[in-house]
Amino acid sequence: MQRSRIAVTGASGLIGSALVRSLAADGHEVVRLVRRAPRSADEVRWDPDRQYVDAAGLVGCAAVVNLAGAGVGDRRWTDEYKRRIRDSRVLGTAALAEAVAALDEPPRVFVSGSAIGIYGDTGDRAVDENTPPGDGFLPSVCVEWEEATAPAQEAGVRTVFTRTGLVVAREGGAWGRLFPLFRAGLGGRIGDGRQYWSFVALHDEVAAIRHLIDTDGLSGPFNLTAPHPLTNREITAAMGRVLHRPALFPVPAQVLRTVLGEMASDVLGSQRVLPKRLLESGFVFAFPGIEDAIRAALE
Repeated sequence: MQRSRIAVTGASGLIGSALVRSLAADGHEVVRLVRRAPRSADEVRWDPDRQYVDAAGLVGCAAVVNLAGAGVGDRRWTDEYKRRIRDSRVLGTAALAEAVAALDEPPRVFVSGSAIGIYGDTGDRAVDENTPPGDGFLPSVCVEWEEATAPAQEAGVRTVFTRTGLVVAREGGAWGRLFPLFRAGLGGRIGDGRQYWSFVALHDEVAAIRHLIDTDGLSGPFNLTAPHPLTNREITAAMGRVLHRPALFPVPAQVLRTVLGEMASDVLGSQRVLPKRLLESGFVFAFPGIEDAIRAALE
């Protein structure tokens, strides 16, 4: 893709900040949407709660990437926080999609975040983008999240959904919490460890988003997960090997349910998700294996 103007929401988050660094390093002009008053020329005001976007800041953008949303694992799932998880995704996406659709010259592509949570608990069953949504809170949120892009799609903007898995990174997400535990020798499987974790290296997550931006003709859902999901038991064993720490301390399922409440079902649930469409589009993973992904995060 030639050097372009690209707008990004969630630019201060784990994935967003890595994407902004990657785009800027290649000479793209990155516009960051912020909830406060802009402090520099590369910031644009938006308020997803009030569904407001300063659309003038999107003029001239070749792509808009929407990665904003309250952290699923940041707090216990009270009714209030579950509403926050939903609204931060659905309302913000709808506002952005409407702003994109209203432009005289809309962007070439609208990449909107989603998650493999859309499939629910799949057990040992492998699923891909053709699998219908599962049941429960997270699947329902993801369905609404993707549906909120409708104004952009109806305006003829190529729209892509990035159904992201568990991102292997030192700075945040699930692994941001796992690394300190394993370094302290306190890591171990979660529950019985048989649940599948569909992971993706942060490097590959960013590369995949850029691939979806750059490749004309790609639209709809894409699973951003490594090609070979592993069980929690296999992943925690790999963590122990890479960090040279024994994985001796399993976390009982009942303890998680007591501490995390409803969110424990997401941690204990199994999602064996395959990136079928991403591979078919020609994308090549730099870190397809878990040990390589862990080492890449540490480096």
